[in-house]
Parts: sequence; C-alpha cells; structure tokens
Amino acid sequence: MKLPGCAEHVTLSRRSLLGAAALSGLAGAGVSTQLAWADPGYRGDTLVVLSLHGGFDGLSAIAPIGDTDYYKARPTIAVPKSQVIAGDGTFGLHPALAPLLPLWKGGKLAAVHAVGQANPTRSHFAAMDAMENAAPGTSIRSGWLDRMLGVTGATGPLAGVSLGAAMPNRLFAGPAPAVSMAAIDKFKLAGDSAKRPMAEALRQMYADAPPLLAGPAAAAGKALAVTASIPPANGANYPDTDLGAALRDVARLIKAKAGLVTAAVDCGDWDMHDALGTAVKGQRMYDNLADLALALAAFATDLGPAAMSSVTLLTISEFGRRVAENASHGADHGHGNAMLLLGGGVRGGKVYTEWPGLSPGALVAGDLAVTTDYRSVIGEVLQKRCGLGSLSDVFPGVKPSSFGLAAARG
Repeated sequence: MKLPGCAEHVTLSRRSLLGAAALSGLAGAGVSTQLAWADPGYRGDTLVVLSLHGGFDGLSAIAPIGDTDYYKARPTIAVPKSQVIAGDGTFGLHPALAPLLPLWKGGKLAAVHAVGQANPTRSHFAAMDAMENAAPGTSIRSGWLDRMLGVTGATGPLAGVSLGAAMPNRLFAGPAPAVSMAAIDKFKLAGDSAKRPMAEALRQMYADAPPLLAGPAAAAGKALAVTASIPPANGANYPDTDLGAALRDVARLIKAKAGLVTAAVDCGDWDMHDALGTAVKGQRMYDNLADLALALAAFATDLGPAAMSSVTLLTISEFGRRVAENASHGADHGHGNAMLLLGGGVRGGKVYTEWPGLSPGALVAGDLAVTTDYRSVIGEVLQKRCGLGSLSDVFPGVKPSSFGLAAARG
C-alpha cells in the first residue's frame, strides 16, 4: 500500500521495512517527479518518462507542413513553413524547439506522430488514468512503470520514489514500494534532526545485522548519501522552472550512479483551449515549448554523451488537440498526438509515423487519427534499451513498434 501525504511531508510505504522516509519542500505546482531504484543486476537504460499533462498539441510541436489540410484547419495558429526548423518538406519542428536542434541533427532526438491510445476520450482524468494504467480491457489496476519495475527485478525497499508531488503518480501504482520526495535537497528521514539523529541511529542499529535485515537499512543509507550536492556539469544551464529543477534532480541521481531505473516527471499547463498563439515569442505555445526545449537541452548537456548513452527520455500526453482551431485561437481536446524521444540509443533526426492525413475524411470525429499505439513505441524502447523480453507483463497484448527508432544495447 502506498501512503498519501501532504505536500510538505510524504513517507515511505510500510513494505520498505524502514518507514518514515520523507521530504519537505515543494518542487513546484505543475511538475512532479517519480523515481525508482534498481537492483544491482539491472543493466538497461535509465528510462525517463515525461508526462505533458493537459493535452499536448503535437500538431504545433511537430508541424505537418506538407499536409495542405493543416493550414486550412488552422488559418491563424498553424506553424508557417517558413518558420519551422529541421523541416523535411513533410514535417518540421516548431521554432521554439531550437535549443534541441543540435540533438536532432546529431541523431539523438526523434519524434513519433499520429500516436496515442486506441479508444478516444476527451476527459483529462479518464485519458490519463487509462494511459498510465496502459492495460485496457483487463482487470489490471497497476501502473505500467510499476509493472516494468517488477520485470526488471527492481523490487527493493526503495523501488519507487516520487519527487514534487503529494502522492505517487498512477504510473507507479502497484506492489513496488514507493518513496515521495519534494526535492532531492530536502531528502531526509522523517523526524531526523540534531536532537533526534534517526538516520545515524538506523545505521548503528543495523550495522551488524544479517544481510536480510541490514539490506533495507543499507539501501536507505545509500539513498540518503546520494543527495549530496552534485552541480550541473558541462556548462549545463537549466531554466528556472519547475521542469528544469525536476530534470536537474533526475540528472543528479543518474550521475550519482545510484542504480536509477526509471524517473517519471510530470509537467502540466498544456491545455490550450484559447490563446495557443502564433509561432513567435510571447505566445503561449511558443513559450511553453521554449521552456521544455531549454530543460531537455540542459539535461542532455549535464549528463554528457557518456551518461546519455544509457538514458532514454520519452514524452507522453493523455491526448492531442483538435485539428481545427477554435474561435479563441486555441484548440480543444483531441485524439492523435506526437511523442518525443531523446537518448544515446535513439535513432533520431526524423519523424516516425504512419501518417493518416488531415483531410476531413481521414479524421476521427475531427481529430488526428491514431495509427500507432503509444505503448508499442514504449515497448520498442523497453525491449531494445531496457532489456525486456516479452512485453506481456507490462503491456498485455501489445507488440513493439517496428519503426527501428532505437538501437539495441550491445
């Protein structure tokens, strides 16, 4: 059972045997992060899942400039062909993503378009709940990252960590133990102080204990030790945003070589029913994408090529936006969307898709059709980069995509 807590104080689950691990502080409204610690035997990539809550507009981020119906449907908010970057005549990146252009050209950043869930729903809650559960039509109620951890063997007392949120994300719902953090710098055992040195008492209590009993205490001690300050490297300059702070903390844990298996970062404010805006600075979509790009670029710079060779970051969102703009120069809840993939094993510099087109007859109730299940994209990453075999225990009934978007680990 995972234990809820207030934003200032969230504890370990009782299955950790240690209880009372907590954090104070707040990473910021709109962003939450969850982390999971590996058993020593795990040799796959660290998987970073960035949830773009609110309904990310993939048609703006990865503009289908070669589809004339795109410009008919969005006469004021479509990204002009003249303004896209990395355009290939069919798709182009929104100009606000310019900080990511070196990664795109270097083959470390890719996109997948017309991706999403099989069953359309325009309810934020229902769509995100289904996406994070990722087992429609079954009785499974756990989150898919929790199931991934079970397959990888990451089942120790610190198998899951949440940073920046009062309660663990649905992605980690299930039997894997979980810890919640407000921020890495605030990580401590609940109640630990100069007058009550609980952490030191815990270390002494289990110093001579048998491995079965000492293991959880040692894991907790290691977790506390890696919170020592590790500054950004390689000149990385994270934006002063909630997302920048969250990704900086994820990079710190990766650089600490603490055995991180997966991190789930939650970034909101993508629900743009109005004032989505044109592709210029000061407009809502432009500014949000610019913040996203700066944070991702800093993350890659901070880790450097060596560490990034064993990291894969991907984005998900509960649904996309309608193809046609509305009267408020925004776009309402839609269906098909785009995902971004960043990492040393990503075969980047291109958009992977089975493009259905945006003609009226190709749309699904006014939305971009989904031709690729988002789980199949993640499934390809799980198999090629995280060392999973069959996907049945994580994504029942799903086969990995055959795009070849990731290189197999050696």
